[in-house]
Amino acid sequence: MATLGIPANTIAVLQKYNFNFQKKYGQNFLIDTSVLDRIIGAADITKDDLVVEIGPGIGTMTQYLCEAAREVVAVEIDKNLIPILDDTLSSYNNVTVINEDILKVDIEKLAKEKNGGAPIKVVANLPYYITTPIIMGLFESHVPLDSITIMVQKEVADRMQVGPGTKDYGALSLAVQYYANPEIIANVPPNCFMPRPKVGSAVIKLTRYSEPPVEVKDEKLMFRLIRASFNQRRKTLVNGLTNGGIEISKEDLVKILEEMGLPATIRGEALTLEQFATLANKMKN
Repeated sequence: MATLGIPANTIAVLQKYNFNFQKKYGQNFLIDTSVLDRIIGAADITKDDLVVEIGPGIGTMTQYLCEAAREVVAVEIDKNLIPILDDTLSSYNNVTVINEDILKVDIEKLAKEKNGGAPIKVVANLPYYITTPIIMGLFESHVPLDSITIMVQKEVADRMQVGPGTKDYGALSLAVQYYANPEIIANVPPNCFMPRPKVGSAVIKLTRYSEPPVEVKDEKLMFRLIRASFNQRRKTLVNGLTNGGIEISKEDLVKILEEMGLPATIRGEALTLEQFATLANKMKN
């Protein structure tokens, strides 16, 4: 089977099937074999692994995954790509293609059936608008997960790994860093894709923590605090939380901040993950 990472082969497949790119699915296919090698290397895939690939497209990275993994499950939302994948993956017997929205797939059931419940590895090339729901969905559902290696818009990758006090720091940074250790593997310019996106991309690997780095009694409460404090970034934390529907009086909140050695005027964007956890634990008490 012709390697699809080579642009001419991708063009040939698209022409053969008269394929039209769907804007609504944010389709950009990778046409750079060195980037594909970097992704497979970073994801650390071995013959013991079950890999779930989100958005295989025409199967460019799927071919590489099939070579490296024990088994691959590729989840593709666009039904027009299914006959193409049947063709481009025809020489592999260790791949299953599912025509479904990843947010509706029971990944836990997949891991049980195909991997004995052991942690899976996720690899994906994700369009911008769906990145956060997919990543948060995977983490929050507590599916057995070893790592997620994904290609995303460069600014989203930056946002996942920055700390307090930077303009990119926000609810996504804190959520990702609560569940995983983020590491940017490679920056990928627009000319590595067909069609060319308007912005640069990056490959980021999120390695799942076996235990979160902070102790928190009520995860849901902590994330409610985080969301409320970043919904109104320009406001102080006290105003952000009391206006954001968190049931606590300003006086009590100021008192907790004092106990934590923080000024009443502090903004949410200045708090570390650890401080949000402490705040949630003190409020729980």
